Amino acid sequence: MTTDTVPVRQDDHDPPSPAPTPRRFWAVRRIPAAILAVVLLGGAGLLLYDVAAVRADHTAMAWRSTLADDLATWHLDDVWVLAGAALAVALGLWLLVLAATPGLRAVLPMRREHTDVRAGLDRKAAGLALRDRAVEVSGVQSVQVRMGRSKVKVRAVSHFRELDVVRADLEGVLGGGIEELGLAHPPALTVRVARPPRKG
Repeated sequence: MTTDTVPVRQDDHDPPSPAPTPRRFWAVRRIPAAILAVVLLGGAGLLLYDVAAVRADHTAMAWRSTLADDLATWHLDDVWVLAGAALAVALGLWLLVLAATPGLRAVLPMRREHTDVRAGLDRKAAGLALRDRAVEVSGVQSVQVRMGRSKVKVRAVSHFRELDVVRADLEGVLGGGIEELGLAHPPALTVRVARPPRKG
């Protein structure tokens, strides 16, 4: 009697590798980059043209001669020098902030079930989905949902039933709704329920 053995690869028993930690999406920021590129390209081209003209025995442009004379006579405590320096510092800080921050605050990263798939959910869409769930709760007349990256603030108006009961139902329904959104970092939920204002 013979028995056949089937070779089993070691990879078949290895646990699946955990998915990487979801991170926020980075904005491309094409508009600031395009504006900066156009300004730098225009300034460099104009300066290069003027330098080439001077090398070819032509007179320098009036703006460069005036600027050179002004820079030779202005003092560091002059108002225009300080204003220009402040503007340059503000522009530099703005560019550093753009380079160091991810942006795209309207996109919430979702849990990564697979290593090669990234998904995000628009905050407005998530807020509308939660609002649709909230209006189905008995006793809710109207709902306002403010969807943030770390908090969800819900304000509901209930025209019948006890407010505490409506609030508990909303917390349960919306808590389940937040979990079903599949967000990588589920936001904290805050629910407020009030009566509609009296007429007259």
